[in-house]
Amino acid sequence: MRLLNNFATVRVVVNTRLLLKNKLEGIGWFTYETLKRITEQRPNDEFIFVFDRPYHPDFVFTDNVVPFQIGPPSRHPLLWMWWFGLSIPKVLNHFKPDVFVSPDGYLTLNTFVPQLSVMHDINFEHTPEQLPWAYQKYYRHYFQKFAQKATRIATVSEFSKQDIQNVYKVDENKIDVVYNGFNTLYTNDNNQNYAPKSTPYFLFIGSLNPRKNLERMLLAFDQFKKETGMSHQFKVVGEKMWRGTSIEITVSQMQFKDDVLFLGRVAPDDLKLILSNAFALSFCSLFEGFGIPILEGFASGIPVITSNVSSMPEVAGDAALLVDPTSVDSIKNHYVELAKNATLRQNLIDKGLTRSKDFSWNKTAALLWESIEKTANA
Repeated sequence: MRLLNNFATVRVVVNTRLLLKNKLEGIGWFTYETLKRITEQRPNDEFIFVFDRPYHPDFVFTDNVVPFQIGPPSRHPLLWMWWFGLSIPKVLNHFKPDVFVSPDGYLTLNTFVPQLSVMHDINFEHTPEQLPWAYQKYYRHYFQKFAQKATRIATVSEFSKQDIQNVYKVDENKIDVVYNGFNTLYTNDNNQNYAPKSTPYFLFIGSLNPRKNLERMLLAFDQFKKETGMSHQFKVVGEKMWRGTSIEITVSQMQFKDDVLFLGRVAPDDLKLILSNAFALSFCSLFEGFGIPILEGFASGIPVITSNVSSMPEVAGDAALLVDPTSVDSIKNHYVELAKNATLRQNLIDKGLTRSKDFSWNKTAALLWESIEKTANA
């Protein structure tokens, strides 16, 4: 067994199937931000990036990265079974690495190579009904097995660590907490509060799925408008909603539906302006393994309203207003409180800017490498 140190050459195979040009989502960004730093900081180590389709050269970060493509493209449970059950073992047998790292949590059950699974959250164990049937079956069958097979597990919060430990009966000493960072593009370098020059707006950022709780936030906003008569709008950044969805039905029944604006997916430079100009970030999700938009709101110099459940209080500390996400009244009352109390708003902005400094992708990358070393040395 190889003893790792600063001068050792380590060979790491990484599942990089979520590195998709112009299509990076949450786990894709985690993969990008951590692996870019790790590969640059460890020029004497070898990294084999395994893609399931043609890769973009931007993801071959350094000379010590070897890109390797093997099919089939894995975007469905049956193809996941093929790729992780058959394709990945072939790669591991060929390269004989010290460790296999999977930033999206999926592992292969068909190898003796030490494996590090990054499980961001296991929400599917608590609300499987929010997923299509085939996805439910895959996640609930295989992730239990992945947790047992993993040499080590990394996750993004103490909450998720305890959740994985309790649900999968994993020894807590096998799980490392690797907190997320955030894009420094959103940092308010001037440390100044934004003074709105146009219509103020609450902002939501995230995918439009039931876990994000957007419908209750919209209903709370409608009640806020009725109660206060204020001019605020509610802007939504995320994938465009589909016709006939429950979100669309909710909006159609709102009195102030004309004040709800769906912006779809936006580029980072545009999101920087949208964030910094917002009256407040509303991120009242029902469940999060971490909640990166909380940090983006803090760093942008706007107040954050988030939930008092799962990991969100852990990430927010004392720098956000915490609501009961199952209560429309709770969300609405905090909207009203923030809109009527300028001192509270400024205090939250100041605390948020301070809190954001506790997190960075540099710290994340360092913690992830520690976890990789522990896995290879196990």
